[in-house]
Amino acid sequence: MRHINLIFIASLLLFLAIPQAKAESTSVKSPNDVITLTVGVNDGKPNYSISLGEKTMIEQSSLGLITNYGDWSKGVKLNGIKQGKIADDYTLRTAKASRIHYVANTLTMDCETADGFRFAIEFRVSDRDVAFRYTVPQKGDVRTLVVSGEASSFRLPAKSTSFICPQSESMVGWMHTKPSYEEEYDADAPLTAKSRFGEGYTFPCLFRVGDDGWVLISETGTDGGYVGCHLSDWSEQNGYTIAFPMEGECNGLGSTKAGLSLPQSTPWRTITVGETLKPIVETTVAYDVVPQRYEPSTDYQNGRYTWSWLIWQDNSINVSDQLKFIDLAAEMGYEYCLVDNYWDERIGRDNIEQMANYARSQNVGLMLWYSSNGNENDAPQGPRNCLNSATNRHKEMKWMRSIGIKGIKVDFFGGDKQHTMQLYEDILADANEYGLQVIFHGCTLPRGWERMYPNFVASEAVLASENVFFNPHHAETQAFELCMHPFCRNAVASMDWGGVIMNRYLSQDNKSRHARQTTNVFEMASGIINQSAIQCVAMTPNNLDELTATELDWLKYLPVGWDETMFIGGYPGKYVVLARRHGDKWYIAGLNATDKPLSLNIPTPFAPKTELSVYEDDAKTSQTALRKAKTDKEGKLKVVIQPKGGVIIDKSN
Repeated sequence: MRHINLIFIASLLLFLAIPQAKAESTSVKSPNDVITLTVGVNDGKPNYSISLGEKTMIEQSSLGLITNYGDWSKGVKLNGIKQGKIADDYTLRTAKASRIHYVANTLTMDCETADGFRFAIEFRVSDRDVAFRYTVPQKGDVRTLVVSGEASSFRLPAKSTSFICPQSESMVGWMHTKPSYEEEYDADAPLTAKSRFGEGYTFPCLFRVGDDGWVLISETGTDGGYVGCHLSDWSEQNGYTIAFPMEGECNGLGSTKAGLSLPQSTPWRTITVGETLKPIVETTVAYDVVPQRYEPSTDYQNGRYTWSWLIWQDNSINVSDQLKFIDLAAEMGYEYCLVDNYWDERIGRDNIEQMANYARSQNVGLMLWYSSNGNENDAPQGPRNCLNSATNRHKEMKWMRSIGIKGIKVDFFGGDKQHTMQLYEDILADANEYGLQVIFHGCTLPRGWERMYPNFVASEAVLASENVFFNPHHAETQAFELCMHPFCRNAVASMDWGGVIMNRYLSQDNKSRHARQTTNVFEMASGIINQSAIQCVAMTPNNLDELTATELDWLKYLPVGWDETMFIGGYPGKYVVLARRHGDKWYIAGLNATDKPLSLNIPTPFAPKTELSVYEDDAKTSQTALRKAKTDKEGKLKVVIQPKGGVIIDKSN
């Protein structure tokens, strides 16, 4: 299923049919006159550059498509340039803000190849973002186009450093399940550094341009009509370029190319720029430039969920243990409980139906785990072969609806080839028909899906909490990773990191195996920092007796669903402080990934002399402490965040 902006296509066809004034280059500014986009065609090569005030953020970089009708990045004639404006007001349920007013200036380049093919490069320039895509109309009897690559490039100034995550090799890792966007980030690395596996970098990619500012590069609007892309390694000549899927992805099945049915537009490439990290953290460009694809079939609800698997693992997939986690959700006032893999074998469908009825009697909705497979890797967990075809999906989802299942977590996708992107879209669209919300794991980055698909909740696409369980190294680096994501991964899409972890040790008895390295307040604050509309709280039943009343009370009222997000301070991989608004109430959360206490005097959204509740780590005992404090005459508040610790601030009741 593909969807095309018919109004845009019609206006584009009219535009291409009318002779335009020729111009070899021109510029357009953002509505606030801060960002300048310059485009042109030099020696037959289309290009663009971006500046922020007087500072160059993207040097002159290439544009164009590589198609079955030739290389559309050279020998190109510029027929004309058209400028305009666009404004859009929309609402979201599952992102960092709920009501968004988007305004941008537009520029469209009318290009023609030496063989007479017309294509347009459409740009949008808002106050913090530049987005561009290619649109190709039908040419005579040519109704299809095969795109094997793009010349689209991003030449950052040489002084820039990177905060990026390497693309994995294909068909490696556990049961050949990679790539799955689950590698470790490198911070402040030089552009010349080679990617760890020689396959470039997954979106999004964050860069610091010396002291001039920051650049975040990603893509959005990808559906079954294109492939999922990433960035190549850096080269001195081209910088970073758009890279297509690897041949070995999906067990080697399917093409690495994209097939277009004309007229059609490609996904958007997005570039967020700012002198500070504020535009990076607060950007909504992933949603601004994409339309909603269908109406929600029901009133989907945000919430929190309990999850046995993270700490109790596969052995917990039985009726007795799952009832304990349903009861835990009920005790905490949480809306959902997720039953993970192997439930089809170890619990059975009849018992799942009884569990769903019991959960409903406790005001808890049940969510179920599924494999996406298929034939794209060797992951053994079931249920398998239930969601990989339309016939199987409708049968399975009809059954889920009949017993009151509220959502699904679908795992183990094979890569970014077009047929897999189509599978994501098909699962989402079919799930909506049966009133099911969807979380993806072992998967690609979601690209604008919160707006495109209203039953989409979040994706993993990150080195997530399970790695903290599996490996002491990842327990050591957890704080670093969670202080990276607000500036990159979670800045462009909702993230199911998988757990506010409250066990001190990563074991069912909470005494053995390796210890968690973060404080309890760090974990509690991560429930605000990590943005997802259905937030996992990976408590275990023993936590009800082990945690303090202060901690339990906070966890019971952990808010989800944000109306506004405000960046307060931070540096990728070191610390982060965010304010988020839920209804008329603001919450501030901070995380410190360093090994030293961090003293801050933070500006707040609260009025001067407002009394606040401050949850913090006691410097001597590392226990959770709660104190009252007032903002100063400027609305600021002094706090100290302990090493691998956190802080939470909200208005006293």
